[in-house]
Amino acid sequence: MACSANALVAAVNLANSTPTSDTLVLAGGCTYRMTAAHGGASNALPVITTPIEMIGPATVTNASLLGLGLFRIAEVGPTGSLTLTTGVAFTRGNVLGDGGGILNRGAVTLTGSTLTGNTASGDGGGLANADTPSGTAPAATFTNSPVSGNTTLLGDGGGIYNGLRGTLTVTGVTGSPLFVTGNSAGRGGGISAINSTATTLTQTAVTNNHALLALGNAGGVYRRGGTMTTTNAPITANTANNCVGSVPAVPNCTG
Repeated sequence: MACSANALVAAVNLANSTPTSDTLVLAGGCTYRMTAAHGGASNALPVITTPIEMIGPATVTNASLLGLGLFRIAEVGPTGSLTLTTGVAFTRGNVLGDGGGILNRGAVTLTGSTLTGNTASGDGGGLANADTPSGTAPAATFTNSPVSGNTTLLGDGGGIYNGLRGTLTVTGVTGSPLFVTGNSAGRGGGISAINSTATTLTQTAVTNNHALLALGNAGGVYRRGGTMTTTNAPITANTANNCVGSVPAVPNCTG
């Protein structure tokens, strides 16, 4: 695929035109500089409505003037799935609403890829599994895919927000954990799980994240309801605290 924003938009549109799975091999080392929205007013890419895999290494970034264009990188619809493989980075998404990097209503899988430096005014600076009272429940899976430097201005989940009925699975490898780090939110600087179906953290380090509101909120992981499992997943050095205020408590988290 050519190294241009127009080529990437055209490829996503073509993939969306049929219900079959499509693989988009991005130009190696390319930075796809998105200067305008192409999926409604809030998405750099067309809304993803079918199964699409993007293979890197490559970067897709909000390259609007000073990075101030109000659009996230991607939205995945209930019928869609997005897989990022082999060094695909989504960066500098900036949206009024949820999901600064990705807003997920379907399925998202990151393998060896990254979400970094994205911003949302609502929930999920890096990724938001949208609150979904009925119908398709969103699912997000991160494998060896760091989430860093993302921000929600007032909402939940600076790195990742797992909303109503959502499923989140985050997995690193022994001796080389997946890092959720340097993210900020009103609450749950690293991860927030609010009435979600399941949140599973394995070989994952949630560290050096921040709650922006001066209310003693959990800077690491915040949980309200739902099922949560942590295995070899240290939650440390977050401010104002790691997980205080979660109900039920975050497993294996203190401070």
